[in-house]
Amino acid sequence: MNSGKVAIIGGGLSGLYTAYRLSRRNIDYMVIEARDRLGGRIFSTPGPGPRHDLGPAWMWPDFQPRIAALVEELELTTFDQYNDGAMLIERSLQEPAKRVRGFVSGNTSVRIDGGVEQLIEALAQRLPPERIVLDSRISTVQSTASGIALQTFGPHQALNEQRFSQVISAIPLRLLAQDIVFEPVVDAQTRQGWMKTPTWMAPHAKYVALYDQAFWRDEGLSGMAQSHVGPLVEIHDASHAQVNAALFGFVGIPAAARKQLDEASLLEACRQQMVRLFGAKAGAPVAHYLKDWAADGLTATDADMLNPPEHGRPHHPHPLQGHWSERLIISGTEAALEHQGYMEGALEAADWAMRYVL
Repeated sequence: MNSGKVAIIGGGLSGLYTAYRLSRRNIDYMVIEARDRLGGRIFSTPGPGPRHDLGPAWMWPDFQPRIAALVEELELTTFDQYNDGAMLIERSLQEPAKRVRGFVSGNTSVRIDGGVEQLIEALAQRLPPERIVLDSRISTVQSTASGIALQTFGPHQALNEQRFSQVISAIPLRLLAQDIVFEPVVDAQTRQGWMKTPTWMAPHAKYVALYDQAFWRDEGLSGMAQSHVGPLVEIHDASHAQVNAALFGFVGIPAAARKQLDEASLLEACRQQMVRLFGAKAGAPVAHYLKDWAADGLTATDADMLNPPEHGRPHHPHPLQGHWSERLIISGTEAALEHQGYMEGALEAADWAMRYVL
């Protein structure tokens, strides 16, 4: 079965943007996504209406031109991150959090109205649904005389084989090295480079609490807090522009230690911390959610538990050399040379990959 000219592994931002670019050039493609949804690490709280981001939330138009241009092209609206008011510093349980003057960085943090999933949905709406396959994991990528054969499987499908002329990988490099068999094998140096490239978000967990009102604003607080106690080490206002009050925080407990905690206990510890910082009203959220990316097997590997990620440069050659040159194109935010780990990096890597599509 020939399902298109170019196979795109991964239906996150980089993969969907690549499909969007290919579609505009009238190049056949197929997006193959292992999850039962699109977006990858772009993921939000459930429910109708505006959603709150459990993955990336911010963009910085001052120095991220690609994401700013795409948001405008897709006719999405944005708003500045709320930073008005004082911030809180929690140093120990023996003393109350200290209220200090808030600060704003030189570059304005911007959020997408309705949540970053609006970006994924807008891209998906511009792609033919028959060009997207969900719940389909790739086991083997085999180079043959007649093209590249991809063997896929899923919860509702037996092993299936599809053929393409080129493959663009838009998944984290460590997953590419760990989960997919290449025939012929990728050279050891390249594979080691993939394994050395940390997956952004992989060791992290994020907590979001939804409220009827942004009561902290009425008390002159920005919603920003830093804690040396935890479990949340950094907290921000996650409310949307007009409605849907919320706070979110990054969990500071290391990924390996979180494995010893059940989700209910960690949710309760986060809720109690919100009460310590913001008062009794913070103890009664309409709903609260936790996303532990380290427990997501389609994001994190064991290697991601060992070292904290940092924005940097990928540890692999651009482009690939040897047999897989021009057959396998590496994309995804981890492959970006300048904005690795950011949404801007996902688009940067996709732009780079497009130069090698035959």
